[in-house]
Amino acid sequence: MSQPSSIAQALQAAARQGLERLDAQGLLLHALGRSPHDRAWLLSHDTDELDADTLARFQQRCARRLDNEPMGYLTGWQEFFGLTLQVDHRVLVPRPDTETLVEWALQAIVGLQAPQILDLGTGSGAIALALAHARPDAAVHAVDASTDALAVARGNAQRLGLPVVFSQGSWLTGHSGRYALIASNPPYIPQHDPHLTALVHEPLQALAAGADGLDDIRAIVSQAPAHLAPGGWLLLEHGYDQAAAVRALLQAQGFTAVQSRRDMAGIERCSGGQWPTVK
Repeated sequence: MSQPSSIAQALQAAARQGLERLDAQGLLLHALGRSPHDRAWLLSHDTDELDADTLARFQQRCARRLDNEPMGYLTGWQEFFGLTLQVDHRVLVPRPDTETLVEWALQAIVGLQAPQILDLGTGSGAIALALAHARPDAAVHAVDASTDALAVARGNAQRLGLPVVFSQGSWLTGHSGRYALIASNPPYIPQHDPHLTALVHEPLQALAAGADGLDDIRAIVSQAPAHLAPGGWLLLEHGYDQAAAVRALLQAQGFTAVQSRRDMAGIERCSGGQWPTVK
């Protein structure tokens, strides 16, 4: 990039490099130490000069963003379901599409008093914390195989003051208890999918799951019945083209009311089913 001296010139230079306007604004606010919600401030101060250190920080982050590094890693935070979560390279950055799963989960536990909830593969803690925030009466538990991910999730829970119980484990193996709801956004990308080459910044173990991307979903579907209360729900996020396959897995396992939900783009993003009250 060239060496612009004002806020407006810095943003214009980033745009010429191919950076999206909202990303450039977010990165500049971060370099300035301002709130990510201060975009109006940028517009009203567009002639303000930038000091050399701020400009260098901004340009360095712009270069990383142009290399497809997620914004959450560059700023250290991500908004999810009304919560501000701290994120870094130890976890995937929560995506807005996953809010579809949270909305469905909240619908599934309407009318239940103090429901027991389990989030599998919690990562940053996004799903578990969103549910705990929306349903403070719920007992929310969260599991992840990664000690690094659990450290991030626990940090978010402590900062937000949300009493989620975290534990380390591989899906439901060795886990006890029965739940009104089990939710998960597991790895679901096929291991040889060419799109993985563009996701070099994210932890691979949180992305890929076998030849067809369904290995972890198969494990969860097979293990979940032993941990669901009668009438309990299992809800899973999956890939854009996996809904039919996931519904088939749920039906074969004996789940009822099997269905899928669409994300904001109209894609079948989540599938789930209810464990029968009488089996």
